Amino acid sequence: MGYCEACFEKQLRIDRLEEENKSLKAKLQYRTDKDLQPFFGSSTPSSKIPVKQNTIAQNRAKKGGARPGHPGMGRQAIAPEQADEVIELTVAEECCPDCGGQLEHKGTAWRSIVDSVLNKAKNLLYQCEIKRCVKCKRTVRSKPVVLPKNKYGNNLVSTSAIMHYLHGIPLKRIEEIWGTNVIAGNLIKIFHRLAAYWKPALEQLKDGYRQHPVKHADETSWRTDGQSGYSWLFCTDNISIFAFRETRSAAVPREMLGTKRIPGVLVVDRYGGYNKSPCAIQYCYAHLLRTLDDMGKDFPENKEIQTFVSCVAPLLAQVMHLQAKPIANRSYYQQARTLQKKIRTCIRSPAEHPAIQTYQDIFRLNNKRLYHWVTDRRVPAHNNRAERELRPIVIARKVSFGSQSVEGAHTRSVLMSIIHTAAKRLNNDTQSLEEWFAETIKAFATNPSVDPYSLLPKLGCPTI
Repeated sequence: MGYCEACFEKQLRIDRLEEENKSLKAKLQYRTDKDLQPFFGSSTPSSKIPVKQNTIAQNRAKKGGARPGHPGMGRQAIAPEQADEVIELTVAEECCPDCGGQLEHKGTAWRSIVDSVLNKAKNLLYQCEIKRCVKCKRTVRSKPVVLPKNKYGNNLVSTSAIMHYLHGIPLKRIEEIWGTNVIAGNLIKIFHRLAAYWKPALEQLKDGYRQHPVKHADETSWRTDGQSGYSWLFCTDNISIFAFRETRSAAVPREMLGTKRIPGVLVVDRYGGYNKSPCAIQYCYAHLLRTLDDMGKDFPENKEIQTFVSCVAPLLAQVMHLQAKPIANRSYYQQARTLQKKIRTCIRSPAEHPAIQTYQDIFRLNNKRLYHWVTDRRVPAHNNRAERELRPIVIARKVSFGSQSVEGAHTRSVLMSIIHTAAKRLNNDTQSLEEWFAETIKAFATNPSVDPYSLLPKLGCPTI
């Protein structure tokens, strides 16, 4: 059967042009989608959208607070007729605590405190009884159990700290909630004092974190004094430790985990700063699934990539949901081994496209960091715990753009670590977080040298 050679050449040219046209359309679509995406695609942190310029050196050198020469208002004492409530305090001792002599009444002294009752600030006026020893002339007086030279009561400080460091409510908003009697600047000073009391407890929290069988870590951007930096989170089911640093280097995980070999598994994303951690590492499958989805979106016309994505993506999703299934351990481990075998089959299958080969190399080169969930049910295949606990930081960053000073960042790291850890350990049926924190302030007011770690709620049964 004869054919037209010219027509055949023409058809071959048409086929080549159609393939070229299809390839150019795919590249154009890829470029268009990429231009619409943020800098790092689906992994772009929200702090990078839009770009916020660093504070200039001249503004960073300015000292905060009132302008020079401002007279200031000072602390005003509360008159008895202005107080919402007058509370009488008596001296419990009948004899002098020094010499044992008899105490005689010598009048009263006024002590003004702003405290909260059901989230409403009240002006409390304490009428403090004064007694004097008739023998050695020592004066003994009653006083409210609050921090020395502190204007605000324990309940108000406790509620304010939890609103700010747990719920992410800005200090100016807290000031508006309490009313004109509460000033944000005074709260900041009190928070600095509390952070100094609580700081020694962080070392013991670090020790507990290192020995825990399942550890999580993550980081997000955070600005301090106008300079870009990072907020690090190291957490377990009963511990949360926040650290604000200028760097994202491996020095921060090394500071938290130490250099000696420790037990347990560290669940993280694939950021290389964790790779030298002195314990086993489990990579987060949610990040691997995101990378896989991005690859499918970048090459929508490639059948090989679409087939690979449709094969591997459901398996990764099943792995992440497996731990939460209400099944016995025996059934869990059987399903885990089955899923592991299927994933390895897909990863080992031959591929021609470079994108698939690059993705397969992630599994081939990191085999020891991908399958701890198969042999230990306590180890999740995702880092959702750290992602969820970082949300308050993200909210605070969006509202305030970070900390105004290094001291503020340090105070935030200490109080957030303490409050978030206590929130995990407390049984809210017996005591609220606000009540517990108020009791710890009372303990510091009574004995400033008390061991702060002993004030943390005791560990209950670990959760999975």
